[in-house]
Amino acid sequence: MDDKQILDLYWERSEAAISETSKKYGKYCRYIAFNILHNDEDSEECVNDTYLRAWNSIPPNRPSVLKTFLGKITRNLSLDRYELLNAKKRNGGQMPLIFDEIQECIPSLDSTENIVEEIALTDILNRFLSSLSLEQRKIFMRRYWYLSPIKEIATEYDMSESKIKMSLFRSRNELKKLLEKEGISV
Repeated sequence: MDDKQILDLYWERSEAAISETSKKYGKYCRYIAFNILHNDEDSEECVNDTYLRAWNSIPPNRPSVLKTFLGKITRNLSLDRYELLNAKKRNGGQMPLIFDEIQECIPSLDSTENIVEEIALTDILNRFLSSLSLEQRKIFMRRYWYLSPIKEIATEYDMSESKIKMSLFRSRNELKKLLEKEGISV
């Protein structure tokens, strides 16, 4: 079933929308949730919450790209759950490492004082991603959007881990230079 048909099911308030969403995008959503939470039960709960959020927001929203819409919901729910689960304890997993890597480039959301600055940052990030080669962009997005481990990225792209690390290092440096050029302090 294509996305338009699935969205039509949501608009008709047919419960089949959830099952069709699960068939088409369940694996994708579980992948995102598991990369953040590293726990099957918590990941599954976030995926189910994703379906509920989609049900509650379609209508009135009609996303232009259903996969991206669901991925963003899953990612945000998973990050919220991760923060909740790790509020009292600090573990040495992938999440702190990934956030440490990217924190040196992107200002924290707390320092973004108004919506105009957020829009400017989004524009800069989009221009930055457009400037990367397709391979660099995929590696960057896998690491910092999907929160994939370096070893997994290396395996998928048939590269060494050191090459992936170097690509990410260079991309972060390019992003940092662009942000500084645009007057956004890190």
